[in-house]
Amino acid sequence: MNTSRTALDHATGTRWSQYDAFYRTRAGTSLVADLYAAAMGDDYPVEVGASSSCDWHLLGLLTTRLRLRPGRRLVDAGCGTGGIGLWLARALGVRVDGFDLSPEAVAQATARRDQFLGARTDHAVFRTAELENTGLPTAHAQGIVCVDVLGRATDRGAALAELARVLEPGGRLVVTRALRRGAEPQWHHQVAAAGLAQEHLDDRPGEPAMWERLYRLWIQHAAQLRHELGDVQAERMLREAEQTLPTLRGRRAVLLTLRRLPYEPAAQGAADTMTRPDSRPGDRPTGRTQQ
Repeated sequence: MNTSRTALDHATGTRWSQYDAFYRTRAGTSLVADLYAAAMGDDYPVEVGASSSCDWHLLGLLTTRLRLRPGRRLVDAGCGTGGIGLWLARALGVRVDGFDLSPEAVAQATARRDQFLGARTDHAVFRTAELENTGLPTAHAQGIVCVDVLGRATDRGAALAELARVLEPGGRLVVTRALRRGAEPQWHHQVAAAGLAQEHLDDRPGEPAMWERLYRLWIQHAAQLRHELGDVQAERMLREAEQTLPTLRGRRAVLLTLRRLPYEPAAQGAADTMTRPDSRPGDRPTGRTQQ
């Protein structure tokens, strides 16, 4: 028996059940969404309803960086309840294949298709899968989004390689990442090994402050969270908040755009690293990931 494989399967099963419980519990109350909305203010995309750092600015950046033409195929990796992928499918006129570790999240995403796509529900398909083993065909998509999920991968290098395999040559993977302020990114080797090249690095300066506001709201509403979600889910959220809050002041959040080789490289220069002109302070999990 492969004991390492058995251990990985057990760990995956444990994560699967935890995420299922979170999504199932959240579906029965508006409290979590209300706290996200309070933390983000006008930047909160109510319709998307993601348990992540997704705000209106990020949706705009994803749209810009993907450069997808209508009719193309997008993969939403770690889709949760599908709001980001469905919003992009409608906005860009593309087809979306979403996958998530949680069957409960996948079921909720599937049920939301008509809300975004109307009669074109066949333009969105959701399935249960892992980042390291998507089950999708090679060169299947022209774009992939991965929002606040890669940090929870069992093996980030393997996850990047798998997502690169699913990309058509020239296609783009757009992923949220975080690092310590002043630190050099450590992902270059994994990116190159996956056959990808960095195309853009966009700073998200308001993201850490958003998480700080959200975590403080969780703590302030601890009693209500326990009442609405139950002790188990509430304690997971509160533990996450207490453990992560001290690290946020040293956090640098970015959006990393990677392109599948081979492609014609763009001219190197200032355009390769861009900070949004409209960025502003105040913008992760149960969210989806702390990277």
